[in-house]
Amino acid sequence: MHKSLKEHDLQITRRQLFGSSALGLGTAAMAGLFSASGNPVRAADLNGGIHHKAKAKRVIYLFMSGGPSHLDLWDYKPKMQEKYGQDLPEEVRDGQRITGMTSKQKNLPVCPSKYKFTHQDNNADGVWISELLPHTSTVAKDLCVVHTAFTEAINHDPAITYIQSGSQIPGRPSLGAWLSYGLGSMNENLPSYIVMHARSRHAEQSLFGRLWGSGFMPSQHQGVLLRSQGDPVLYLNNPAGVSREDRRAQLDALTSLNKHHGERFADPSVPERIKQHEMAFRMQSSVPELMDLSKESDCTFELYGEEARTPGTFAACCLNARRLAERGVRNIQIFHRGWDAHGNLAGEHGNQCKDIDQGSAALIKDLKERGLLDDTLVVWGGEFGRTPYCQGRLGKDNYGRDHHPRCFTIWMAGGGVKPGITYGRTDDYGYNIADADGNMLKPQPNKDHWTPGTMHIHDLNATILHQLGIDHRKLTYRYQGRDFRLTDVHGHVIKDILS
Repeated sequence: MHKSLKEHDLQITRRQLFGSSALGLGTAAMAGLFSASGNPVRAADLNGGIHHKAKAKRVIYLFMSGGPSHLDLWDYKPKMQEKYGQDLPEEVRDGQRITGMTSKQKNLPVCPSKYKFTHQDNNADGVWISELLPHTSTVAKDLCVVHTAFTEAINHDPAITYIQSGSQIPGRPSLGAWLSYGLGSMNENLPSYIVMHARSRHAEQSLFGRLWGSGFMPSQHQGVLLRSQGDPVLYLNNPAGVSREDRRAQLDALTSLNKHHGERFADPSVPERIKQHEMAFRMQSSVPELMDLSKESDCTFELYGEEARTPGTFAACCLNARRLAERGVRNIQIFHRGWDAHGNLAGEHGNQCKDIDQGSAALIKDLKERGLLDDTLVVWGGEFGRTPYCQGRLGKDNYGRDHHPRCFTIWMAGGGVKPGITYGRTDDYGYNIADADGNMLKPQPNKDHWTPGTMHIHDLNATILHQLGIDHRKLTYRYQGRDFRLTDVHGHVIKDILS
């Protein structure tokens, strides 16, 4: 017992010694993290400020989890009608990888879309949109439709992790975390990164918290998930019997203890911990006000549709996204699951489009009417596309499509992106990225060998950062002796789509 007590005393002495000797350096480090106002200096400031003039202040990312079919929604391929049921030519596949779900099929029958497309001819190229998206077609003049997004990942979890964090391996910070780290918040009462999950009738896949997580960055940069039932944020409300005054007193006591710890051990994480506690306290007032849609006009609900009155619907999430944009939230993300149509694509995509069509279009119109679209970058897309050949039994009225990473469609609007245009093209089967003459291209993600007319997911993230005034090559975070960045060692800003 005596030996244990002595060892305990020795440990305390060493801790005190290290704490005291580091106090001067630690205090200086803490002072360096704070401006004269007492607010933390953001990573962008530490890297020399915003790297260039920003065109956008915020991002609203509408993520269609599961891989929406570009062939049935955006990438019009009339020549496929002539090839109905024929095997996909070997030269088109060119030995490219396919999933285990179709690798054992005896053939890969060409499957043209059953849906009609309309041409929104605002310019020479114009935008083709499926009849599944009638509301979205009304904002075609505001969209920049990219047909040549591509990725190396062919299965959902690595593909979603890849496009959200820049790596197929879990553990890296998400796009929203990078934006929070680089730019901070424009509203001290709300987090800089907020996430919503919209209801879906085909929500088979799970979504993991790492997709909006902070990875190895401080937890203050992770996305805060708004829920449609119960507390909007977990543990937002005080327990029964605890008043706001009680909570304030508890927080003041905790802050005092944290400050004492920070002064004693020169722990640079203490100021951020205190700040997070204060943010949580302010959110107890700001979040309920945000979620209260009772003051929205009937005209607003007519624009978004009656579903917007029901919490958790995609339309309601889009309306909340506009409200968050008005309140200065930097990054807003809505996840909508259920786009993994391996069999019943007509039934599933039909329902999915009914979920998201009016809300997506209303969001663009609402932002534009309120003067927010110019400095808000809206992004729509999934982790990959769907194959031009059928998975399973081929039918003219219904069919399934497998995963397809070689090319897929995303769209962007506002935030300094050219409106009413398409970017890039694919071959007659929507299988490969092609040049102006229809010849197959084999683009690579390496920034030094970028292929014009293509957009790797690293390019997408680099372009998003660029529009918010960040050079993706300069925004880094040191972890375990290495400087990390969202785009790894890749990424090319697609300046052809920027105004």
